[in-house]
Amino acid sequence: MDNSTPSQLRFPAIAGFSVRADVDGGALSSDFGALLLRGADQQIGLITRLAGAIDDKRHPSYIDHTISDLLRQRIFQTACGYIDGNDANSLRRDPMFKLAVGRAPLSEGADLASGPTFSRLENSLSRKDIYRLARCLVEAFIASYATAPSLIVLDMDHSEDATHGQQALALYNHHYGSYCYLPLFIFEGIEGKLVTAVLRPGKRPTGRENAAIMKRVLRLLRHAWPETHIVLRGDGHFANPELMALRESDSNLDFIFGLAGNKVLSPEAKPVLDRARALHQTRCANARRTGEAEPAATRLYEDVGYQAGSWAKAWRVVLKAEVMALGERAACPWGTTRALW
Repeated sequence: MDNSTPSQLRFPAIAGFSVRADVDGGALSSDFGALLLRGADQQIGLITRLAGAIDDKRHPSYIDHTISDLLRQRIFQTACGYIDGNDANSLRRDPMFKLAVGRAPLSEGADLASGPTFSRLENSLSRKDIYRLARCLVEAFIASYATAPSLIVLDMDHSEDATHGQQALALYNHHYGSYCYLPLFIFEGIEGKLVTAVLRPGKRPTGRENAAIMKRVLRLLRHAWPETHIVLRGDGHFANPELMALRESDSNLDFIFGLAGNKVLSPEAKPVLDRARALHQTRCANARRTGEAEPAATRLYEDVGYQAGSWAKAWRVVLKAEVMALGERAACPWGTTRALW
């Protein structure tokens, strides 16, 4: 095929009607999801909150797109899979995205913002703007409950956000093998709601940094829900004294953190592993004698008190011994203050 203008295809007439094929589909879009996102945002009011957190320093006479419209366009496009700001150059005339932002889908002169506009917006935000945006997410999380919950679980984790180019504070992280940011995400572990997200450099965070972020989040939650039981939950790199110390200032706060084995804890787990091994052998022998299927695994748990050198006091550590057909292991998966949920 060449690049010449395609000719219209004609087919035999049917019952007096002429049949033609035309490749010009008009105003089509494959992104109906943007309208669903608009409906969801109208119910929760998140983008209005976020827009109010940004100090718009632009001169009013030069504004074609409000902060609310810019956020709607950028967030909806990202949620639909268009994560690059330059995608706006081709999507700014898309009828579905125009409808989602509240503009007429086919009218001329109502195009959405372009990639350079988003580049200017994203580079204009100050540290205070970003702090207020993170705070808005916590406030939206609180507003999602009609009444104060009796218990919430704050799941904390960092995730790789790979970078390409020379972005500021994009550092090489050996664990992920790439240059990246390492934002902190906090979700509510029972209902899966986003609590907040904090953009960070690509290096591993310190316990002091994690504790500083969680103090701000807990302050907002406690102001709204003074009686709610809160459980902090995270993997091994959150098991540090700064986060554990938060428990001392709040009697209605507990934590469950992953904990790596060491020369003190690993010997504590050996007797538990020996008992699990003997129990597994007995269960397998009984299963063979009765003709039943052998158990896939046998697991035993036991808790001990343990205080690392950097900890202010001893905490409860749960030991886990696991024996199965593929092998066996003893681990110290949790450091906790109360019973496990």
